This record gives sequence, structure tokens and C-alpha cells, in this order.
Amino acid sequence: MDTATTSPSDTNTDTNTDTEANTTPSSSLAALQQELREERREMRIGAALTGITLIGMIAAVVLTIAAAPQWLIASVYVITFAAGGIPATIGAVQELRHGKLDIDLLMVLAALAAAAVGQPRDGAFLLFLFSLAGVLEEFAMGNTKRAVTSLMDLRPDTANVLRNGQLETVNVEVLEQGDTVVVRPGEYMPVDGEVVSGESSADQSAITGESTPVDKSVGDSVFAGSLNQQGALTLRVTKTAQSSTLARMIDLVTQAQEQRAPSQRFSDWFGQRYTIAVLIGSGVALLTFLLMGMPQDDAFYKAATLLVVASPCAIVISVPAAILSALAASARQGILFKGGAALEDFGNVSVIAFDKTGTLTTGKLEVTDVITHSNFTGTRDDLLRLAARIEQHSEHPIAKSIVQAAHADNTHADNLEPLGDVTAHPGFGVRVEGDTQYWAGNQRFAQTFAEVEGIRNEAKMLEQRGTTPVFIGQENRVLGVIAIADTPRTSALAALRDLNGRNIDRLVMLTGDNHTVATNIAHTLGLDPKDVHAELLPDEKVARIQDLLAQTERGKVAFVGDGVNDAAALATSDVGIAMGSAGSDAAIEAADVALLSDDLRVLAKAHHLAQRANRIVRQNLSFAIGIMAIMIMMTLFGDLPLPLGVIGHEGGTLLVVANGLRLLLPSFNLSKRTKLAPATT
Repeated sequence: MDTATTSPSDTNTDTNTDTEANTTPSSSLAALQQELREERREMRIGAALTGITLIGMIAAVVLTIAAAPQWLIASVYVITFAAGGIPATIGAVQELRHGKLDIDLLMVLAALAAAAVGQPRDGAFLLFLFSLAGVLEEFAMGNTKRAVTSLMDLRPDTANVLRNGQLETVNVEVLEQGDTVVVRPGEYMPVDGEVVSGESSADQSAITGESTPVDKSVGDSVFAGSLNQQGALTLRVTKTAQSSTLARMIDLVTQAQEQRAPSQRFSDWFGQRYTIAVLIGSGVALLTFLLMGMPQDDAFYKAATLLVVASPCAIVISVPAAILSALAASARQGILFKGGAALEDFGNVSVIAFDKTGTLTTGKLEVTDVITHSNFTGTRDDLLRLAARIEQHSEHPIAKSIVQAAHADNTHADNLEPLGDVTAHPGFGVRVEGDTQYWAGNQRFAQTFAEVEGIRNEAKMLEQRGTTPVFIGQENRVLGVIAIADTPRTSALAALRDLNGRNIDRLVMLTGDNHTVATNIAHTLGLDPKDVHAELLPDEKVARIQDLLAQTERGKVAFVGDGVNDAAALATSDVGIAMGSAGSDAAIEAADVALLSDDLRVLAKAHHLAQRANRIVRQNLSFAIGIMAIMIMMTLFGDLPLPLGVIGHEGGTLLVVANGLRLLLPSFNLSKRTKLAPATT
């Protein structure tokens, strides 16, 4: 069982940097598909040789019972040994050329030793089970790669592109940025794009892991591989098929499979050195058996059995079986780990620090309150519409939020007639001169026009709640106050509750916003006030992360941010996590873990998966070491037959592989197995 074919290539992550910079997602996918084709060809050859070995072994036994000529029986055994030993011998020779002793060498030597002492049947049985286990293991581990490439099946091969007013069906590979594509109901999005006309909803669960369809209208982004549902959409291509979010996902997962976790690197290091120890130990045991007066044939047979049962196949494969399966399973949930190390570390996280804006909150200002003054005779909707007419030509985020709220809440907001000439006062507000004068701005700006005592208490109350009050007035009268705030994500409270129930010791907020706003958001989300750090500059966020690293006695420290503005903090933490990274190459590159969905509850899914993978690794190592120790003791101090040793060895190897591959089973669906609280605030 050539472990080189069942675990990722031993690639140093530092030396991968230059290579990855020159690797496109499409070339990475093509390489993975070519690798799968080669592995299928090798599996077919291996299966054929295994079949020949089985037939030869049975034929030799039958001929022996039938008292056939010895030369015929010997010829059948030679063919059987050749068929069963060819893959192992090739693997052993290749490793020897690189100065390494391979586990395959142990199996070949054990089979030859059994034949040398007159037990060719046991040697043939060893080679049959070893080659059969190798084929089954190769097939099972290939599922992790097939799980990744199956994502590409979501993307259609053709697209309906609009050219010169006519629809043409073309291959998606020829689409370029700026092309116009029409996607009908029930069709998959062929590329990443922006909706230019039409309304629909998209099932993008395969990309972001979101369980419910997402509404799409003009200006919204869509991702290749997501399913268009009710209405037809016209898209402007923003990324080619080769650089789409889906292709990037596959590229990152294939790269991650080549970057080994610390436990995986240890198992490889251990396996190589332990193989040498097994060879030396078996030689010492053989000499000891002979010195003890054991018959030569029995001594060689016992030493051959020791070679088999002490072989570290199960130990070497136990870690990659779980890690690679977890990486593939997480990708199907819209969770991208940058290698086994990130997966392993995240499973050991005990402290998680969050950026506020864009992570715990939506990052978009919204109108939260509209309060009218007694001077104003209209309704709150009327005041909101008037404010939108004042602010409609301003580019300030607060102004835009008021205009958007008017469009959302007022059926007559489509016609926001101008009130006059607009004058902007940066840092204060906006003044409009027409038939009469209107203004909107902060309290200092309002006080230059009118007396605000009549509404000061309401404004102060809004400030204490963490919102920004905008005073609306006409001439020397205050008409009312509109409160603006960056509101918590609907999923934030549920996500933090989920994490608190998953062995997380501390949840911390780090933000550049003021203390009042930060404290209000923290109170809404149930965070401990002592774990809220506000008014931080980027370098101060890094300092806080360093403090957490120094203070944490158990586990690792993770930081969750937007992946762009918090790059330094992401890099400083043990595990940097970028939220809502779908479509953003910069965000994906900036972190150790990229969560493609904006739903913060996915973080709990990712943590659950990482913990599960770590638990399976520990289970595999415990079982592999335990069964090996038992069989070594039975061989040294008992009379363990070689066939039983082979069954125990190969059975243990297949068992740890199967245990690791549980993460790929449809029944292990994170959205089902991880009970997440409803997304409410």
C-alpha cells in the first residue's frame, strides 16, 4: 500500500508561494482532473492484478490438494507473487531511489520470507490482501478529490450570450468580462456576474452554504454554479469562467490538500523513521529467536509476521484520511480552509475576536428611528420623504441611507422632487435653498439655524442607544430627528450563542467605532462589556490580538474580519477568518479560513467541522497504535499466524480510512447535524 499515493505530496508551504502565484484556477482544476484520470487508470490496473493474485492463490491451493506436479504449483505461485507484488515492488524501488524505505518494502520482504520458509500460500494471501486494500484505499481517498471536482459539474458548459440583439449559445470558456448573458428559470449561472435586468432568487448553497434562496435584482452579484429559480435574469459578466468564485474554490481546496497539518507532518515523519525501526527490529527479533533455539523456518516466519503487524500503514494514513475529507466537505458548505494546519488550529480555538463593522454588523447604515417635532404636522413617513428630498444629491453614506429608506418605506418616494439648490457643509450637513430653506445635519449644524431644546432629550436618547441623530429642519424650526445606525447582522446573536455552546472561552469585539456604539451593539449581542474594545486604530487591533495570544492559557486565538481592512489582525492571530468572502479574491487570500456566506452562523458550522476532524484524527491514531501494539505482543509472545496478522493490519488500515471518510457522507451534512439557533436579533 504505497502511502505516497494516498496522501498529498510532501510539499513545503513556503516553497509553494511562487508556484501558486503562477497557477490559475483553471490550470489547477485541469491538473486535478488529470490526476484523477491517472489514478483511475492505476486503480484499474491494480484491480486486475489483484484479481490475478486471487485466482492464482486459489488455483495453487486447489493444485496442491489435487497433488499436481510441484513445478506447476511453483509456476502458479510465481505468477501469483508477481501479480500481487508488482505495485508494491515498483513503489518500494521508487522510494529507495530517493533514499527512503517504504512500507511496501516491508510487505514484499514479508511475503518473500513466507515463501522462503515453505509457506507460499501465506505469502500469496498477504500480497492479495495488501493489493486489495491498496485499491480500496485509493478509491476511497480519491473520493475527496472527486468531491471537489463535482463542484464544477454545477457550472453549465454553455451560456446564452446576447450579441447584436440576438441570443447565441456559446461555450462558457469563451465568455469575457462585460459580455451580456441571459439565464432562464431553472438554469445554473454560467459565470460570476452582476444583474442588469430582471428579478429572481438564486439557490447558491453550493457556493456559500446558505440553506435558503437569495433574492436577486438589478445590481446584485451572482455566482457561477448557483441555480436561478423563478425569473429570467440578464447578467453582465464580471469574471470569466477560469477566474469565477467556483473555480477559485476548487483551486484553493486543491492547494489546501497539498498543505499538511502538523499532525499529518508528524505522522509522515514518524512513518518513515518507524519503517526503518521495523526493519531493524525484525532483524533483531530474528536473531533473538534463533539464539533462543527456535527452528530456522519458525524464526523466519515469525519475523515475517512481525514485519507485517508492525508496519505503520494505519498510522500514516489515519491523519490525511480525516483532513482531506474535512477539506472537501467544508468546501461543499462554502467554508474554505487554507490547508490542514488551518483546519486543525481552528478546531483548537478557545478565543474568537470579531471586527464589528461588516462582521457582527451589516456594515451598511440604516434608518432605525424617525421622530417628529411638534412643529411638523405630517407623519413620520412624510418626514422621511422630506429628508430624502433634502439629502438626495449628497454622496454621504448617511444621506444615501435616508434616501434608500424613503424608497423602501414610502410608496411615493420614486418621485423625490428637488427642493432647490443644494449646498453641502462637510462634517455638518446639507442646506437646500428654494422657495424656502431646508436643512439636515448634526446637532451643531442644527443649532446654527434653530433652537433644538424641544427635541434634545430624544436626540440624546438615540445617541445613548448607539445611533447617529440627523436633525431635519425648515428655516428656523426643527421638524424632527432621524436616527441612523449600522445594525447587527440578523444571524449575529444566534451565531454567538452557538459558539458559546461549543467550548469557546471568550468572544471579543475589536472596533474602530466609538465606545457608545460598540457598547450598544455588544449589549444587543450579549457580549461581556469587558471584552469590548472600541476606538482602535489598525495597529491597536493588532496589539489587542497579541494581548489575547499572551493571555490565552488553553487553545488558539481566532480573529474574524472582512479580510481586507483587517489584514494585519488576521495575520497576527492563530487563525484569521474572512467573512462573506464570496466573489472577493482579496478577502479569500487574506485569511486562513474564508467563509463565503454573509451568514455568521456558518462560523459555528466551520468550528464544528474542525473539531470533528480533530476528534476523528485522534480516534484513528489511537486505534492504529492500539491494534498494532496488540498484534506485536501477540507475535512476539504468542503464535499469531501470518494470515491473521495480515487481516489485522489491512483491516485496521481500511477502518481508519473509512472513519475519516465519514465526513464526506451525505448523512454528515453540517446544516443538518449542526443545530443552529434561528437568525434573530
